[in-house]
Amino acid sequence: MFMAIQMIEARRLSRRFNDFTAVDSVDLQVGEGEVFGLLGPNGAGKTTTVRMLACLIRPSSGTAYVCGRDVYDPAMAPEIRGMVGILTETPGFYDELSVYKNLIFYADLYHMKRPKAQRNIDYYLRLFDMWDVRNSRVAGFSKGMRQKLALTRCLVHEPKVLFMDEPTSGLDPESARIVREAILALKAGGRTIFLCTHNLDEAERLCDHIAIINRRILSDDTPQKLKYSAYGRKVIVRLERMTGRILALVDGIDCIRHVERDGDSLVLDVKNPETDNADIIKTIVGAGGRIQYVSEQRHTLEDAYIKLVGESAEH
Repeated sequence: MFMAIQMIEARRLSRRFNDFTAVDSVDLQVGEGEVFGLLGPNGAGKTTTVRMLACLIRPSSGTAYVCGRDVYDPAMAPEIRGMVGILTETPGFYDELSVYKNLIFYADLYHMKRPKAQRNIDYYLRLFDMWDVRNSRVAGFSKGMRQKLALTRCLVHEPKVLFMDEPTSGLDPESARIVREAILALKAGGRTIFLCTHNLDEAERLCDHIAIINRRILSDDTPQKLKYSAYGRKVIVRLERMTGRILALVDGIDCIRHVERDGDSLVLDVKNPETDNADIIKTIVGAGGRIQYVSEQRHTLEDAYIKLVGESAEH
């Protein structure tokens, strides 16, 4: 069986600032070529977690490895920093320098050979529609332009792992679409992307795996399973005519936790989200029922997020 290479691993990772615990015993695993989403309210510990994993601050306790390197080992810190790219929420630049000179400066920090650096810079400037402003000073750039420049900067040295904090923030719809497509292209190329965002629709579309954090991890799974963990799976069966026999037989199916009747419809709380509808349909048809349609009660990732974060705040 194929086992994905773990590019990021954390066990009981914690960070305290004096008496305040910003991140509390976080466990994470992120595989190679995966888009991993870390979601949480402001102050939940997302940025602190990224800063620890990128060797910008030292954890207070726990263990963590990025690209197989120990973030605790001072000798590994420069190597880890060279293998990751970071898009911060508020990126800073040398405003009096041009776009191109900013990018060359950062490429030099990563000891890139000039021809390769120039090829990469040219590619990403064209991708993000910034070629025409390559010789313009950064001073006076809009938030969206600065965001696209920051994306180019974090990609130029071809990092294995990308930490992205709100990558489409401040972008117009077309630019945001280009960024989302770039993220999926990077994933297809084997890059690992660690995404912090408040855009839950974007997270649901892009992420293979999502963790919801509020100083500690509240839930960690695929987007679909996160929704099921918060609300369960409910199947709706609309019948031409409901009978007591159909209701009784459906209530006896092992995979059904609870049956609710709504006129000629059944709302079925299914125990296992992976269960298909075959047994349910077979039982109803066998009892003489005529099914008009079968659907599922839908909940969004936003619904699950609000429920999980709300429950954590109550405890």
